[in-house]
Amino acid sequence: MLPRINDTLYIQVASSDDEEAQVVYKSRVADEDENSLFLEIPIHEPSGKLKKLYLGDELSIHLISKEGVKHYFNSHVIGHRDDIVRLVRIRKVDPGSMTRIQRRSFLRVPAELELAISLRGQQRFIGMTDDVGGGGISFLCEGSRPVEAGKELDCWLLVPFKNGVVEHAFFKGEVIRVKVLESGRKQAMIKFTTISEADRQKIIRCCFEKQLEYRK
Repeated sequence: MLPRINDTLYIQVASSDDEEAQVVYKSRVADEDENSLFLEIPIHEPSGKLKKLYLGDELSIHLISKEGVKHYFNSHVIGHRDDIVRLVRIRKVDPGSMTRIQRRSFLRVPAELELAISLRGQQRFIGMTDDVGGGGISFLCEGSRPVEAGKELDCWLLVPFKNGVVEHAFFKGEVIRVKVLESGRKQAMIKFTTISEADRQKIIRCCFEKQLEYRK
């Protein structure tokens, strides 16, 4: 069962915060083209709050058939379109990737990667990731660093591959949440707000390779 115009979709957004990743948002397919679906801005019905989605956000989506069967698929945000209302553009689902059984896990792996961070020209420092995914990362830094929820960061992630090649991925991100650990260090959860498709694919490839290593 492929999503069509006017179908209702139920969406979960990949996050390094398990609680946030479990939140379900509701949306509707407003339009489509050959490769994309255009969705209304998702809403969290219990609170009435709209969910802002960013380029590269990974989404776990399901829709319900007339028979009451849930059909799950994964996608990601590839842009926006301003119509009468602003629409979110996501990659159209591959029919072979649909499943009626269970929701797929988000591509997210524990990984210690070096991260150069700039607080929009105010301060530059180095952090270390502890969790990496196609839609965002979590990193650790010294407690004295002025990293706070809502701040925007420019980041350069060191991305090593299994074949020995090391590349950099640049992205702009928003700090979603900060925890102060017992050690006094800070753990910051970042959502990508701007990232090129090429750099996002570098991160996803690295995640896949590490996922395979963990399975072995």
